[in-house]
Amino acid sequence: MALEMESMASEIGVSVPVLRFLLCFVATIPVSFTHRFVPSPFGKHLYAALSGAFLSYLSFGFSSNLHFLVPMLLGYLTMVLFRPYCGILTFLLGFGYLIGCHVHYMSGDAWKEGGIDATGALMVLTLKVISCSMSYNDGLLKEEELRETQKKNRLIELPSFIEYVGYCLCCGSHFAGPVFEIKDYLEWTERKGIWASTEKGPAPSAFGPTIQALLQAAVCMALYVYLIPQYNISGLSGPAYQEWGFWKRLSYQYMSGFTARWKYYFIWSISEAAVLISGLGFSGWTDTSPTKPTWDRAKNVDVLGVEFAKSSVQLPLVWNIQVSTWLRHYVYDRLVQKGKKPGFFQLLATQTTSAVWHGLYPGYIIFFVQSALMIAGSRVLYRWQQAIPSNMVVVKNLLVFISFAYTILVLNYSAVGFMVLTLQETLALYGSVYYIGTIVPIVLILLGNVIKPAKPSRSKARKEQ
Repeated sequence: MALEMESMASEIGVSVPVLRFLLCFVATIPVSFTHRFVPSPFGKHLYAALSGAFLSYLSFGFSSNLHFLVPMLLGYLTMVLFRPYCGILTFLLGFGYLIGCHVHYMSGDAWKEGGIDATGALMVLTLKVISCSMSYNDGLLKEEELRETQKKNRLIELPSFIEYVGYCLCCGSHFAGPVFEIKDYLEWTERKGIWASTEKGPAPSAFGPTIQALLQAAVCMALYVYLIPQYNISGLSGPAYQEWGFWKRLSYQYMSGFTARWKYYFIWSISEAAVLISGLGFSGWTDTSPTKPTWDRAKNVDVLGVEFAKSSVQLPLVWNIQVSTWLRHYVYDRLVQKGKKPGFFQLLATQTTSAVWHGLYPGYIIFFVQSALMIAGSRVLYRWQQAIPSNMVVVKNLLVFISFAYTILVLNYSAVGFMVLTLQETLALYGSVYYIGTIVPIVLILLGNVIKPAKPSRSKARKEQ
């Protein structure tokens, strides 16, 4: 068996651990489909827990489940013993353990070299554990103190331990997401809420969306396999790169970031298919006539939305969607004081949390600080665009194009740090294009403090920001 795995891995150009992970990852689809036929809510919770733990064992080894058990136990104990403080305690303990694993395993180096370990799955699991504790903490608060999302997701009663573990490991979603709320998981398992039979009929068939996700995964992998030999990390440090001029270096940085993204598109498309086929991906019905089902709960990326984003502000809405949603609900929104508007501090704190969640590599931290600058600069462009009178169509469209070009430039420039990880390589590659992706956002932010157009009167325009 080991020889067959080695032979198969060498044929497709990956390591044996990565091949083992990919096989288990794809297996989440039939495992999730089988969940539909397990009788009784208790049986479904037990199946979710055992199947998730078994896939983790096959993919990463027995030690992975021990690592997963630590934040799960810490989170559950804080809910049992310290409910008034369980949200913040679980946040600190969960992130503390995750950071310790990042430092111990130096997982970024393994990922960079084509390896894999359980730390990536632990990252997703940490978010699920924290959201559960915070939602249980919110159950103590008065409704008038809560935002709409908190009201929707809060837990009044403590989930049983088997419900909790089933939520954490369900559908193999701890491998690569998506992150979803425990309240949704419980309603889906018990066929309540939007999963209950109504006048609109039972929950719709998930086969169509699942096939679509699988086709997207196939296209993404094909493009990645085609592009990666030509545009990869090693090319950024090769002798040829040093001999190129500014424009060719900048274009290679763009293509390297563009190529790397297709790997993530593939992974998220597979995880989307697994959650969709289980039925959990169903997120309700449209208000149109006739009504149509929506499947947003499982969606982690909008490929075209990323590649053709007209503004950097749109990127968190289309890239790693469920993690971005988690960061907004459990970090960004909770840092905004009642009656006050969010500012750059909340944005920077959220991006820093995201950086630490990925790992303590300088490249991650620089990337997410860059992201905060990128979004802040994009907001300046948006304000200028909204201030242009509607009859000046050419000028308005020019600003839209500038915002699109700005997003492409700064995103792919910033992504270099995410790929190479080390401080020395990141700064050297940024310097090779004269720090253009850092200077442009800072200049825009400074200009935004000088050129302050009147705020648009339309409430819709304000809401988009």
